[in-house]
Amino acid sequence: MELSTVLAEQTEMGAYADFAGGAPAAVLEKLGIGVRNVGSAQVLVIPHTSTRFWNKAGGFGGDTPVTADTMAAVCDFFRDRAVAAGSIMIAPSRLPDDWAEISAKLNLTEGARFAKLGCSVDDVLSRPAGVLGEGLRIGPVEQRQATEWANVMMGTFGFDDDGMADMAASSIGRPKWRSYAAWEGERIVATGSIYVNGDYADVFGATTLPEARGRGAQSALLTARAQAAKAAGCTWLVAETGAEKPGSYNTSLHNMLRAGFRPLYERTSWVWHGEG
Repeated sequence: MELSTVLAEQTEMGAYADFAGGAPAAVLEKLGIGVRNVGSAQVLVIPHTSTRFWNKAGGFGGDTPVTADTMAAVCDFFRDRAVAAGSIMIAPSRLPDDWAEISAKLNLTEGARFAKLGCSVDDVLSRPAGVLGEGLRIGPVEQRQATEWANVMMGTFGFDDDGMADMAASSIGRPKWRSYAAWEGERIVATGSIYVNGDYADVFGATTLPEARGRGAQSALLTARAQAAKAAGCTWLVAETGAEKPGSYNTSLHNMLRAGFRPLYERTSWVWHGEG
């Protein structure tokens, strides 16, 4: 059995849509969170934030191929929700022959590039566990720890608008999520989750506070999450991170490569820009 590009993309987008769209009603209203299905693909918007990161669409392929009509439906949702910009994530193998015409018609421009990675759960579990720094411990996050965990995760990413940490905290305990942290004493210093989608699990939300970096927390969290994926019945792990540019070094990318992930492809984000 081979890892499916379509399921890898759908699992990634499903994680984003559920992470945000599964928040309590008060948080959905405060942030303006909206999710729309376009076939088996999904579109997410969070208008009431200072970042466009969360405005995205993905999961294309299979029974929802990339067509002019599909892309127009995505852009219409971005427009209807009055976001400044939104990213459309399409695996390169799923781009149609007429993509240049479609992107030009909808005024889509090339944005950031991401490295897509994947491996079997057993590929990670067969590797020797990394050395965890002295004084650190790894464990699952309980409901009572959700707020601290969310503040570390979202704050480290810079997503500190009012309501964003509440959105993240609400994922703790939801059926498709398994969330972990690294503690130093009683303080959370690193985070990481998986989103379970049948045979697939998306590795999500890896952050480490600056003062705790370089001490093996993320390598240990990858192992813990692979164990959780195995327990949930998953066969495959998928992940995404920023593609390296010449002369740059992405620590997250190399942590995953050491853990057993393999590069699948690099994917361009196609950016829709709102009017004005």
